[in-house]
Amino acid sequence: MPVPDVETALDPAIAARLKRTPDGLVAAIVQEHGTGDVLMLGWMDDEALHRTLTTGRATYWSRSRQEYWVKGATSGHHQRVRSVSLDCDGDALLVTVVQTGAACHNGTHTCFTDDLLAEGQ
Repeated sequence: MPVPDVETALDPAIAARLKRTPDGLVAAIVQEHGTGDVLMLGWMDDEALHRTLTTGRATYWSRSRQEYWVKGATSGHHQRVRSVSLDCDGDALLVTVVQTGAACHNGTHTCFTDDLLAEGQ
């Protein structure tokens, strides 16, 4: 289901560089400042990115709930944004955050806990 059309104040120069999915989203890889741990993957549209850049609070588009959500608004596990970078292709963001509490909705520090390939292979 596509993101609804929302009036956004995202800088047009930034918006022009984004390569979105057919649903209007860009992948946002979240990394912890200091440790370098990859915490989670979220999705942003132009408005979520604008809110993230202007408030310093990580804001995502929830594909399941079809609404914006600020990380930690209900859980208390906040992400204070330190930096946002766009990859060379324009189709992914790297959001560096100071994480308070668990990043994963399962209560773990990171969402990436299931190794699929054994070490050394």
